[in-house]
Formats: sequence, structure tokens, C-alpha cells
Amino acid sequence: MAINVDMQALFEAGAHFGHKTSRWHPKMAPYIHSKRGESHIINLDKTVEGLEKALAFAEDLVKNGKKILFVGTKKQLKDLVKTSAENAEMPYVTNRWVGGTLTNVETVNRQIRKLKDLEKKMASGELESRYSKLEVQRFQEEIDTLNERYGGIKEMTEQPAAILVTDAMEDKNAVKEAKALKIPVIAICDTNVDPTGINYVIPMNDDAIKAEELVLGYFETAIKSAKK
Repeated sequence: MAINVDMQALFEAGAHFGHKTSRWHPKMAPYIHSKRGESHIINLDKTVEGLEKALAFAEDLVKNGKKILFVGTKKQLKDLVKTSAENAEMPYVTNRWVGGTLTNVETVNRQIRKLKDLEKKMASGELESRYSKLEVQRFQEEIDTLNERYGGIKEMTEQPAAILVTDAMEDKNAVKEAKALKIPVIAICDTNVDPTGINYVIPMNDDAIKAEELVLGYFETAIKSAKK
């Protein structure tokens, strides 16, 4: 199902406001409409075009049973990204990008196995029956720490078919790892980002929470539609 992107809604959400001209990256020039004062204005025609291409790509992946990893570790976006990913039944990283999440799968999987084992033993009462209250508390703290790092990907059984990044600058390490593995990258890119190697560029204000919410909503809808 083709998703109709509402340019007016993006405009009202402030998606077109770029960074100060002094902070721009020249490779974002094709996505810039003009200057206003000391800031760049993003061309929303390009935003809609990039978003529609990315949504169509995401739908095709999901129709073929593939997973898209949602990434958004910026403080003000964490909850939005987590909620959208969970609603779409997709893996996510929202707290901190752990180095090697994609490129060092063996180490990450070892930590996830440890997490699942501890959760299983905690739920069954095995830890409580074998250890003191203080020791059980420490096990719980370890579970919480591991969940903070890996909770969103602990059911991800294979490499994602693509990653969706809500701020290409904030999560440049995720982009770098995906590019190294030739995993397609869909990313929101503000005017200070180098879009080189990003497969689906969505030029947009990455500080506009309402605009981010709109975009995540579009992906959520596309993914749910593709699953049907």
C-alpha cells in the first residue's frame, strides 16, 4: 500500500528548518531550498520524495519477512522510537549504540544468551532459592543493565535487512557499522550530515520531535500494511 506523505503536516511540524549555515555539510546541498537568516531551509519536496522511496523499500522488505532495526538514541526520541518499533514488531536500539552491535555479532549474542538465561532463572525462582537477597538484587541489576543495552534486539535472530536511523549524526556509529556490512541505511539527515553511503536519505530537521513522530508513524503504518 502506497503511503501518502502529507507535506503540509511536515511543514507545520517544522521539518524544513535546517541548522545554521555555518554548520552545513556541502553534500546536503541538493536537499536545501534556501537560506533564511543564518539558517538553511530544507526542500520539503526532497523530504517527501526520499520518505516515499524509503517507505516503499521498507514495505518490500517486510513483505518478504525481513526485519528493520529502528535506531534512535537521542534522549528526546528514545520513547518515540521504542514505541513505534514495538508497535511495528521490529527490533530497536534506543539507549546507547554498543560498538559491534552489527559487526561483532558473536560477542553480542553471548551477552543476549546471558541475559535470557538470567531472566529465565529469575522468573523460575531459581536465583531466589540459591542466593541471598543481596545477591538476587545484584542479579536483577545485571539483568536491568543488559536489557538497557540489548533488550530491543534480544529477539533479533538474524542480521537486519536494513536500519532506520532517526538522527544520522547522533547515531553515526550505527550508520558506519551498517555501511561496513552493506546493510541498507534509511536515515533522517539534517543539513549538517554527510549523506554519503546512506541508501535512503530523508532530509529533515532532526530536532523537530513532531516531524520525527510523523515519520515514525509513516513507517509504522507501512510495516503493518506490509505484514497484512
